[in-house]
Amino acid sequence: MVITPRRLAMGMNLWIPNLFNGIRVKRFAPDWTSATVELHVNVFTRNYVKTAFGGSMSAMTDPYYFMLVRHQLGRDYIVWDTRGEIEFLKPGRGVLTAHFEVPPSKVQELRERAHRGARVLEWFETEITDREGHVVARVRREVYVREKRRASAAAGAPEASDAAGARDASDVADAASEA
Repeated sequence: MVITPRRLAMGMNLWIPNLFNGIRVKRFAPDWTSATVELHVNVFTRNYVKTAFGGSMSAMTDPYYFMLVRHQLGRDYIVWDTRGEIEFLKPGRGVLTAHFEVPPSKVQELRERAHRGARVLEWFETEITDREGHVVARVRREVYVREKRRASAAAGAPEASDAAGARDASDVADAASEA
């Protein structure tokens, strides 16, 4: 089955962590360059003082830069969401929105930097806003990108064909994901 932007949005909306956190994917752009996600603050997603739970705001931003980069780069690349930072600016109430954009020019830059297996770590930033457009939080997400080792090039390289030859923990994980 081909994963289309619409199918992925529907699947993400039914995914238990999103469903029970009040997180709704409004849309993925047909060319995978953007996504819009909402968090509905309710009795299950608010904190002790009845504003948006910080964990829910972080969760609403977790996989989207990774997904946009992954789908634009294609299967020849390993892409992971490695870490995130969130700065809470004001209490979040009602429906909160985050918009994610990864233009083709950024993806081309990542492709060039990751050429021949180079590891690339890239930060992306977005804001979470309320219905009035006020910024509730600023979020940064780091995405890891690396071109997969090609079978012909990997045949003679022990680190590409055997996790025991890996240089560090990320190489072990990369070797496992390529197997």
